[in-house]
Amino acid sequence: MGYNVIYKDIGFRDYKETWDLQEEIFTGLIEAKLSAQRGERPPENTPGTMIFVEHPHVYTLGKNGSENNLLINSLQMRAKGASFYRIDRGGDITYHGPGQIVGYPIFDLEQLKIGLKEYIFRLEQAIINTLDEFSIKASRLDKGTGVWLEPEIPGRARKICAIGVRASRFVTMHGFALNVNTDLSYFNFINPCGFVDKGVTSMEKEKGIKADMDFVKEVLKKNLQRVFDIAWSN
Repeated sequence: MGYNVIYKDIGFRDYKETWDLQEEIFTGLIEAKLSAQRGERPPENTPGTMIFVEHPHVYTLGKNGSENNLLINSLQMRAKGASFYRIDRGGDITYHGPGQIVGYPIFDLEQLKIGLKEYIFRLEQAIINTLDEFSIKASRLDKGTGVWLEPEIPGRARKICAIGVRASRFVTMHGFALNVNTDLSYFNFINPCGFVDKGVTSMEKEKGIKADMDFVKEVLKKNLQRVFDIAWSN
């Protein structure tokens, strides 16, 4: 029997609104766990949640990241129609925007019986498997999270999917951002994930044509189901 996960595709949604939604689900899952541990309710298989979303242009900086990796000021950001948030995930600075599939898994790792390192490894694997179905060969970068193309080739390494997570009491939030038909020019205004010597790319850039977002979501959902042994529910 797989891990029960509620799937929510919430479409195009403001970053802060989605962050608040994550926090509500995250807090509820932790409270359910603590209540069961105190014996106030019977232990149960409380479902996780997977949110798929696209955001308006926004830059987010992880709790240990450096604002020096944001290369424009607030006036320039407003001119680009972008906003900025310092948030409570790991990792440095990244960009979210239209044409990007952002996934927020709110999972109980104790129910999955895995640790945080294995969790990130499986997220990366689901992305790698998805890209392989579109004939894009991707892999991992040594000492760096996320999914990359030609990671070990100087001058060629480019990130196609960023990953940054938070975990408390083995419950996760935040997640991954897969560049599908993303406007990559917005990455010119940051040092993505703190790197100054590596690039970014998208499925559209690699294949030369726009991808069908809904189809990519279905392939990605299938691969997440396989690597985490998920039983989806609505």
